[in-house]
Amino acid sequence: MDELLAGQDFKAFEEGELVNGKVLSVKKSEILVDLGAHGVGIIPRNEVAFSRNLKVGEEVQASILGEETEDGYQLVSFRKAAKDRGWDELLAKKASGEVIEVTPFDVNRGGLLIEFNGVRGFMPVSQLAVEHYPRAAAGDRSEIIQKLSSLIGKPLTVKVIDVDKKNNKLIFSERDIAKTQNAEKLEGITVGSEVDGVVSGIVDFGAFVNVGGIEGLVHISEVSWERVLDVSKYLKVGDEVHAKVISVDNGRLSLSIKQTLPDPWLSETAHLKKGDEVEGTITRITPFGAFVQITPSVEALVHITEMGSGKNNAPEKVFALGDKKKFTVIDIDLPARKIALSLKK
Repeated sequence: MDELLAGQDFKAFEEGELVNGKVLSVKKSEILVDLGAHGVGIIPRNEVAFSRNLKVGEEVQASILGEETEDGYQLVSFRKAAKDRGWDELLAKKASGEVIEVTPFDVNRGGLLIEFNGVRGFMPVSQLAVEHYPRAAAGDRSEIIQKLSSLIGKPLTVKVIDVDKKNNKLIFSERDIAKTQNAEKLEGITVGSEVDGVVSGIVDFGAFVNVGGIEGLVHISEVSWERVLDVSKYLKVGDEVHAKVISVDNGRLSLSIKQTLPDPWLSETAHLKKGDEVEGTITRITPFGAFVQITPSVEALVHITEMGSGKNNAPEKVFALGDKKKFTVIDIDLPARKIALSLKK
């Protein structure tokens, strides 16, 4: 052995170095690997079960753990070698922008936990595709976790967007793929065009709609010509809707359902004229007056100057939310969609 070593340019292994060898023996409590001139490597006891299917004589690759046993064996790891190869492969996939398939194995509040080629990574909720984004009313965390959990074990098509072996950081994105696909789909969608979609989520401020994989938002003010206080009374997840595109911004659509329907404001005010007496319900009180619902789709304003004279004509003293009172129509501005009322006798 001394003569063999003397004829070679011998270099000591470094911790983390990948080395090739052949399996010498596979026993219940240990696996030995021939490392050539560097001696014999031994697999840690906690990896034996992981590597028990190896055969004697099989060529393997292992990672140096940087220490030797009392018997002079070099401690090596198949699992770490696989992980190191995984990091190298992930770096290459990030550089090339290659699309890969992964399967989440667990979730937390922030997203999905994913393992790829022995390396554990993460996909934040913000990087999920529209169809997988966990919409929940008022940010209900338990509902978000429940929706994320439905993705465990489900193959997802993703890109690697961040790889940092030193800091053990690996981030995947589904949304990045959708961005490229959406750019092509958006070419045929312009402001003013009408689209069909499916409601994918209900939130306090509106409803999210999936339009062929593109995310659209119908703001609460664009759900109906009526005054909408609770979106869930008008729409449900899974509803098919027809909407008008009112803006396109950064790959997202702003939609309006009400603008595809006849405007009831015009029909409900067609019979009104100055001097008419109407009955309405107080819906909002402001420092300058109060808003009154006089038909299902029409709100009118009673300005503070039209509430009577005296010290007690402040809106909050004259009205309470939900009050029903009679008013006189003093002005109608059809182009501006405004009606002015008076409470004065």
